[in-house]
Amino acid sequence: MQRTARRTTGGLALALAAALAITACGTQSQGDDGGSTESSSESGSADLRIVPSVQIDIDGAEVPVEASGDPVDPAGDGAAECAEGTSIAMAGALTGPNAALGQNILYGAKVAVDAFNAANAGCQVTIKEFDTEGDPQKATQVAPQIVGDASIVALLGPAFSGETSATGDVFSQAGLPSVSASATNPDLTTNGWKTFFRGLANDAVQGPAVAKYMVDTLGYEKICVVQDNSDYGVGLANEITAGLGDAADDSCSAEVKVGDKDFAAAVQLISSSEADAVFYAGYYAEAAPFAQQLRDAGVDIPFVSADGTNDPQFVTQAGAASEGAILSCPCGPAPDEFAATYEALNGQAPGVYSVEGYDLATIMLTGIASGVTDRAGMLDYVAGYDGEGLARTYQWDDTGELSSALIWIYEVQ
Repeated sequence: MQRTARRTTGGLALALAAALAITACGTQSQGDDGGSTESSSESGSADLRIVPSVQIDIDGAEVPVEASGDPVDPAGDGAAECAEGTSIAMAGALTGPNAALGQNILYGAKVAVDAFNAANAGCQVTIKEFDTEGDPQKATQVAPQIVGDASIVALLGPAFSGETSATGDVFSQAGLPSVSASATNPDLTTNGWKTFFRGLANDAVQGPAVAKYMVDTLGYEKICVVQDNSDYGVGLANEITAGLGDAADDSCSAEVKVGDKDFAAAVQLISSSEADAVFYAGYYAEAAPFAQQLRDAGVDIPFVSADGTNDPQFVTQAGAASEGAILSCPCGPAPDEFAATYEALNGQAPGVYSVEGYDLATIMLTGIASGVTDRAGMLDYVAGYDGEGLARTYQWDDTGELSSALIWIYEVQ
C-alpha cells in the first residue's frame, strides 16, 4: 500500500519550506571527539565557509533548484499516542577522527525528536545513541545491542558504508528497518537485505555526476584520483575514475590508508604530474592534512572531494589550504530556519547529512504517530512512504534506493 505522509501548514515545517534561501554550513569546533586539532592552520579558516553552489544531475548538468513545497512536520497534529519507552536508534561515529559526520546526523535527528516530543504529550520518543566510531569491527559489536533492545522500532544508520556492509545481515535478519543518511557505496543495496533504505543518492550517481561536472563544466583535462582504503573511498574512486575516462591520469593516481597523516608519496606523484586537478575519495580526517601538504609543497591545482570531506571540520583542520576546494554531496543544504533551530538545540551549526538526519527521523516519527508499534509495522510504513522532506522527496524502490536523487556542488569560500 502506498502511503502519502501527512503535511502540515504551520509551525516549523512551513518556516523551513519558506527558507530555501539556503545557508552555508558554518565552520565550528567539534572538540576532541570531533577530531579537531589545534594548529596554526585554524587561524586561516576563520573566515572560510562551505557554500552551496549548484545542483547537478547524473550527467553533471546543472539542475535548477525547485522551490520547496510543504515538508512533513515531525510535530504532526499533536495527537500521537504510543507505548512508554518507544524509541528509535542512531548508530555511527560519535567519537573518533570522523565523529563530526555521525554527530551531524544525530543532531539533525534530535531536532525532529525534540519537535515531536514537544507537540505530543501522549507519545514521548527516545533516540538511543550507539557509537561505532565508524569502525566496521566495532559496529558488529554494537549491532546485537541494537537488535536486542525491543523498544527500538527503527534505526537511523549505520552512517558509514563499511560498517553498514558489516552489519546489514544482522539488521535484516532481525527485521529492523535500517535507514542510512550517509552510506553511499552502491553495493549496499545489492545484498538482498530486506530492511535497508538509503536516504540519499549513492556513489553510482555521485561519481559519474561529479566526474562529468569536472570535465564538462570546470574544464579539467587531467585529474589525479587519490583514494583511501575504506569501502566508501574505494567505491567512490572507482565510480569517479570510470566517469572521468581518459581524463583520469593513471600516472598520479594514488592509494592511502585511513589514519594516514603523511602523504608525501602521493604529493610527490601529483607534484611531478601535469594534472590540472586532484580528486580525493575519502574522509575529512585524511583529506585535511592531505590538502595542507599539497599546498605546502606548492601544488596549487584545484582540490576536489565529496561528502566524506564535506564537513566544517575539513575547513577547520585544513585551514587556508581548504580555500577554493570543491566538495560534492548527495546531501541537501540546510535551510535558514532549520539551521537556526539546529544551532539553538545543539550549540553548533549543521553540517553534512544534518538535514538528512532530520528528514529520516521525521519519517520514523510520523510512522509512530500513524500507529506503528513494532519493527514490522515500521518496515511496511517506510517501504510505502511517499513524502517531502527538507532535502528532497523520499520514496524508495524495492531495493531500498530512492526513486530520485540529485547531487549538490559546494565550494569553500
